[in-house]
Amino acid sequence: MKKVYACLTGNWVCLNDDPECVMGIHRVNPSQWYEENAEIWAPIQRKEKDTYYQLDYVQIFYHNKDYRINPVFIQIVSE
Repeated sequence: MKKVYACLTGNWVCLNDDPECVMGIHRVNPSQWYEENAEIWAPIQRKEKDTYYQLDYVQIFYHNKDYRINPVFIQIVSE
């Protein structure tokens, strides 16, 4: 089984442990997000340079909070 971990506000958590957790623009559970191409928001051409708003990110809803994190803070673990 694949587990999806993310570093949220400095703490690594297993997203699969929250049954309400959803990810990406289609808001699917972590396992489905990973199995269906692990979609991230990543513009090919940036409208503006040197701005936080144009960085790659993944949307995560975890424990009743919405997060927007860089994909480097996600790890996939096979158990």
